[in-house]
Amino acid sequence: MELGESGIESLPELCVAHAISLTSPRDACRLSAVSAAFRGAATSDTVWDHFLPTDWQSLVSRAVYPVEFSSSSSKRDIFFRLCDPILIDDGKMSFSLDRSSGAKCYMLSARELFITWADTPQYWTWDCLPESRFAEVAELIDVCWLEIRGKIESRMLSQRTTYAAYLIFRISDVSHGLGYPPQEASVKVGGHSSTKTVCLQPSDMLSHMHARRASALFGYCVRCRRLMITAEAEEAAEEAEEVDGAPQARNDDWMELELGEFYIDEGDDGEVNISLLEMKGGDWKKGLIIEGIEIRPKNNR
Repeated sequence: MELGESGIESLPELCVAHAISLTSPRDACRLSAVSAAFRGAATSDTVWDHFLPTDWQSLVSRAVYPVEFSSSSSKRDIFFRLCDPILIDDGKMSFSLDRSSGAKCYMLSARELFITWADTPQYWTWDCLPESRFAEVAELIDVCWLEIRGKIESRMLSQRTTYAAYLIFRISDVSHGLGYPPQEASVKVGGHSSTKTVCLQPSDMLSHMHARRASALFGYCVRCRRLMITAEAEEAAEEAEEVDGAPQARNDDWMELELGEFYIDEGDDGEVNISLLEMKGGDWKKGLIIEGIEIRPKNNR
């Protein structure tokens, strides 16, 4: 059906803009390419002002480096500028908008996290990496007790949005003990919490399992060896099945590991508490480099 004077082109642009503002930034961009009738409305300030969070100016005022807009900047220009991470709060956190939904995203720097023994040089060191958006990253030297915790206020996030928290990290060339035992990740919001088993370095987990199976070959008779190998293989398979999260490569040369997801409803208050722990095995670990924990809308990357 072709659009004519009796179709969308006959409607006032303000009316069309209002309808588009009820969709999403992604939809508005798609609609702007449909026809000239949509283009004017889909790029209007009426639409993009609706996509901007009401506190965007307050967030920009917290920027480490001034974020300036000219008098000719449209709300669409402002929106897409805010889609690029902006360092705020003395560089301990970054803020951005999700391009698809307009939801607020944050990354807590390693300095903003609680990391057990982080200020003890024999266990952790603080380094500057040019690939990081933050001034410092934390590198694990040697610990047998891995405890990383972060938190953010619910009111800082976008309402009626499903979020996920991700550890942003790298593994150094001299890593050890980051695959086995696997880690426990959890997210808690109010009275709701979720916990799952994750693995920072799956290749290390597999190496550990192979080593355990090989050790079963020593010190036993042939029959005992056979029984031991079978038991080890079954135990290894069970542990691998329990792992519910593995790292994924990002386009910024870092890795990310999902720690859990949560929903922010209208009127939610209080804290979102996020953690990654491995404190039961007693195995020594090294080579984990932490940039921070990112909180962004689920499945939006």
